[in-house]
Amino acid sequence: MIKLERTEVMNFENAIRGMRNPLNSWDKSDSRYDWNTCSYHIGPNDLALARKLIKAGSDHRKFLRQIFVSVDITAPLYWWKEFDTYKVGTTANSCSTMHKIHAKEFSLDDFSHDKMISNMGETFEALDALCLIIDLLNQYRNSYNETKEKRYWYSMIQLLPSSYNQMRTVTLTYENLINIYYARKHHKLDEWHIACDWIENLPYAKELICGE
Repeated sequence: MIKLERTEVMNFENAIRGMRNPLNSWDKSDSRYDWNTCSYHIGPNDLALARKLIKAGSDHRKFLRQIFVSVDITAPLYWWKEFDTYKVGTTANSCSTMHKIHAKEFSLDDFSHDKMISNMGETFEALDALCLIIDLLNQYRNSYNETKEKRYWYSMIQLLPSSYNQMRTVTLTYENLINIYYARKHHKLDEWHIACDWIENLPYAKELICGE
């Protein structure tokens, strides 16, 4: 399970203007802000230069590092473990597992379980195991809230499955998204396919990120 919400793309105008700084070619810029649609329109001249710089490699496409994307991502810990590969140029504020794990009762919806086996007629299946773990987590949570004994808190932290969903507010650049898109679009995890679909639908993603 993964959710990408409250997406905001910023700084197109400054990035496109800065793209022309090395050649002092601002007079050739044909991009503008469209007040009717409240969006930035990249003109054919600027788009042609942008594509040329992108094809020339990361040293030449520095303007992509100045196009920023902010998004709230809710995903399981096993997905975040892979996302954390992309540390350079990204920032994330996460809901704290360490400090707030005991703040609310655990429920099945707190975990990614959409792919778990639960209908094969076995006497004990994956979803059953998760439900037992949730019951045990809630027992330790209640004990910790009543006593504040750290051993109960540690039991929650160490027992917590990697399917536990965490929300983070993430800031990336279009340069980050190029690396993510090409590294993960054929990944085994369905969550990465959903993330790549989200990337494809960002403004000018097909021209600036996906290489079309």
